[in-house]
Amino acid sequence: MAAQTDRSALSDHYDIVIVGAGPVGLMLSTCLARWGYKIKHIDNRAEPTPTGRADGIQPRSLDLLRNMGLKSAIMAHQPARVYEVAFWDPPKNGKGIVRTGTWASCPSFIDARYPFTTLLHQGLIERVFIADLKKNAVEVQRPWTITDFTSNEKEDSEYPVTVQIEHVDGTASETIKAKYLFGGEGGKSFVRDQLKIAVTHKDPIAHVWGVMDGVVNTDFPDIKMKCTIHSEHGSIMVIPREDNMVRLYIQIASSTDADWHPRKTATAEEVQASAKKILAPYTIEWERVEWFSVYPIGQGISDKYTLDHRVFLGGDACHTHSPKAGQGMNTAFLDAQNLAWKIHAVESGFARRSLLETYEPERKDVAETLLSFDNKYAKLFSQRPPPADTVAAASAGATAAAAAGQEENEFIKTFKESCAFTSGYGVFYKANALNWSAAHPAQSHVVHPASTKLVPGRLFMNADVTRVVDANTVHLEQEVPLNGAFRLFIFAGKPTVTAQALRDLAAGMTRKGSFYTAYTRPDIDSVSHHERHNPHSHFFTVCSIFVAKRSNIEISRDLPALLARYRGNVYADDRHAVSAHAKMGLDQERGAVVVVRPDGYTGIVVALAEGSATVDALNQYFGSFCTKELGGTQSQL
Repeated sequence: MAAQTDRSALSDHYDIVIVGAGPVGLMLSTCLARWGYKIKHIDNRAEPTPTGRADGIQPRSLDLLRNMGLKSAIMAHQPARVYEVAFWDPPKNGKGIVRTGTWASCPSFIDARYPFTTLLHQGLIERVFIADLKKNAVEVQRPWTITDFTSNEKEDSEYPVTVQIEHVDGTASETIKAKYLFGGEGGKSFVRDQLKIAVTHKDPIAHVWGVMDGVVNTDFPDIKMKCTIHSEHGSIMVIPREDNMVRLYIQIASSTDADWHPRKTATAEEVQASAKKILAPYTIEWERVEWFSVYPIGQGISDKYTLDHRVFLGGDACHTHSPKAGQGMNTAFLDAQNLAWKIHAVESGFARRSLLETYEPERKDVAETLLSFDNKYAKLFSQRPPPADTVAAASAGATAAAAAGQEENEFIKTFKESCAFTSGYGVFYKANALNWSAAHPAQSHVVHPASTKLVPGRLFMNADVTRVVDANTVHLEQEVPLNGAFRLFIFAGKPTVTAQALRDLAAGMTRKGSFYTAYTRPDIDSVSHHERHNPHSHFFTVCSIFVAKRSNIEISRDLPALLARYRGNVYADDRHAVSAHAKMGLDQERGAVVVVRPDGYTGIVVALAEGSATVDALNQYFGSFCTKELGGTQSQL
């Protein structure tokens, strides 16, 4: 929960001011509101997005929304689901277009829970977040805009940010004191401009796109599929939508054109006429057009995401790119999630303020990678695809070349990389205090066992297990909700082998000065016995997983009292021939402890050993960024 001070109750003092109620602002606001923060959230629009804008939720983002308990509300709108992408091109001899291939939107080698792209217009997604915010007494103040701000920790170390806001018609204004300010107001960010942060354009080629949402009557057979269509008359991308709608993207102009002008435009009728030519010999007519827009797109990225770690940028205020790969909203979600849990860790007294310095390098590196893949992805869609059997081999993750011991060709490499990245599962964070590496202060023979397949900075792997208390088959990675806590997954191997190691682990965790006892809840004596995830600490949730049949596990016998308190988070690794232990490269007899960050990314893997080595290594890991001295030593971030 947010730390309370004498000034926090003042009506004009807030923990954070959030400008912009698009995907990035709403995700940040939702996370912080759930964790008890006082939020002033404004948007210059009178209402949420009525139509159009972003519409694609990628598989990893759907995981995140499920982890937040919001997935069912999204799916209640019956969005379109894209499992495959179809390619249409001119025939070798003749006119018109023919289907030249398909590939999986999220191939099996990605190991996604939801191997499809969910398509639903942005306004409906925004309303799901807004409804959740109301449950936590946060309302978006509309239509209000920011007019000025300053940030000065020397004058006020607790509430260093002063923000001026006013109603868009100028009839009212407010002056607010805040600990943080977040600019999530899109590509024309006022906050970014005031900070004089430049945007670097990575690709000198810019494009003007036309986009149209509507209900159509057509005999084109793949209108319910995502399609890229190339013909002698131009190119279109087809995106199915909810309520029998379809979105068409049409490139109107490129900076490589002889008559290029960035303000070039087209009417809805002109775009419809172009679509009819491109789709021939198939016909298409519009029953209604819900939304139409023409806009220039260029690849750009902010030089900085913050100057003082008090005023931050995120979402489209930081990065712009083409709509082809459907990444804008998804990248925005992860920007916000990354910043939210780090602000929470700092403001709740768990982590040193220097933890906030990891936000920019982690998320800016992802944006840089996104722009690189945006180029590659665009090229994949701008050329005739390879033969269907090559695409099938790539989708299966095993090409004929690989079977023959040869290197994969460039198409297959790019295909796999693009699928991993666009699904969201390819996102990774480089080494720092949170993501262990050989240069990390935590150094021990038990750290990062050679066999592990888990990679610090990458997502924790999906795994099916049986929950012991109720025999439910569950998704292990989803068992701990997004609660701002680090997740300690104790892969406990075989109970008969690890009994002593588990006793030693629990003893070490309860020792004074350990990472665990240093952050005990102040209200621990009054915590309900029904509390499942945070009975001892707001900053840690513990899960234990045994390689044994559920019927052979007795929680009170096989786990020491500290770990047995998390009864609802004890599991049998008995669902598949290949256990979760084996899938993650962990010793199936002796196990390991996996620390997963609050956002689901692996932090460190430590062997489960008898004695104090395991807890010593965990103390060193958390000591590299926590506020308290742990285990008698303290490293620096």
